[in-house]
Amino acid sequence: MDFALTEEHLMIRDSAREFAERSLRPNAARLDAAEEFPVDAIKEAAEHGFLGLTVPEEYGGAGLGNLHASILLEEINAADPSVGVTISVHMSLFCSMLAKHGTDQQKSKYLPLLATGELIGAYCLTEPNAGSDAAAVITKAVKVDGGYTLTGTKSWVTTGAHAGLFVVYAVTDPDAPKGKGMSAFIVEAAYDGVSAGKKEEKMGLRASSTTEIILDDVFVPEENVVGELNKGFNIALDTLDGGRIGIASQAVGIHRACLEASVKYASQREQFGKPINRFQAIAFMMADMATDLDAARLLVHKAAWLRDNGLPCTKECSMAKLFASRACNKAAQDAVQIHGGAGYTKEFDVERYFRDARITEIYEGVTDVQRIVISRNL
Repeated sequence: MDFALTEEHLMIRDSAREFAERSLRPNAARLDAAEEFPVDAIKEAAEHGFLGLTVPEEYGGAGLGNLHASILLEEINAADPSVGVTISVHMSLFCSMLAKHGTDQQKSKYLPLLATGELIGAYCLTEPNAGSDAAAVITKAVKVDGGYTLTGTKSWVTTGAHAGLFVVYAVTDPDAPKGKGMSAFIVEAAYDGVSAGKKEEKMGLRASSTTEIILDDVFVPEENVVGELNKGFNIALDTLDGGRIGIASQAVGIHRACLEASVKYASQREQFGKPINRFQAIAFMMADMATDLDAARLLVHKAAWLRDNGLPCTKECSMAKLFASRACNKAAQDAVQIHGGAGYTKEFDVERYFRDARITEIYEGVTDVQRIVISRNL
């Protein structure tokens, strides 16, 4: 079994790392403090071709898969997880979903614009009363002449205030059993009746945009139905497998940043006449961080490889997301501890990593939902 990355993988890694270190890391703390959306960073990422990484070549993208995306996302998230989640949602929850389930007409119309970053994609499944219970969606789509009118409110929409396209899940058959009468729609932000609601003030990922999306009798043409009518919940679940690889990759990136910061600080900080990395308590914390990082990355790469090869991967995607997010949070906690009082201040990036890490155990399915998915597949 070959665990080595190909030249193409390494090229993407190196390109993403250079971009992240030059354009993301120097601005991450400032954007976080100001809760400012990283417009320039997203534009530059698009110019590098990162937003179109998983878009098929015939539509202007690179035509690459989940493993390439996970390598890219680790590098981006090691510098700025707010940019990382924006790119992850765009790639895994919209572009990949559309490339797999969209019609030729939908792909021809939208994918070239998504590949260049002219449009950013966002994902609208969660609602105020439909979180872990995603099948509890009540946003409704009523059939009218030429299409549907959508009415409802979506919550926790990443990039909600800046996206040009949304995939919206709505009930098209209210008499069907729970989760069986839902359909997926492509909704343009410019459609009448679409608006961004409340902006969430978050603990972490403060430079990413997270809002409600309000749909007030929004007319959506029939050709914007994605996949088979009333089969949208299946699309949502399949898409979330890819999304979990993206968030697991984010966790790996934050975890790596915590380890690198800890190694640097522990080699420079002296107590009792020697660097603190010479004390076993500190050394062992970093040893565990490094071991968990490698384990998490291998789980992510395995899940990505399975998905790229069309093999069953739901269990492996949940395993990667479960382990990587928990290990990331432990690494962030230990990184702050290693930095001591300094780690509790905004002078060091580990304070921000600690806040950013927390969400990885929550979105794309909370930790216990991943355990449910895994146990059901045993």
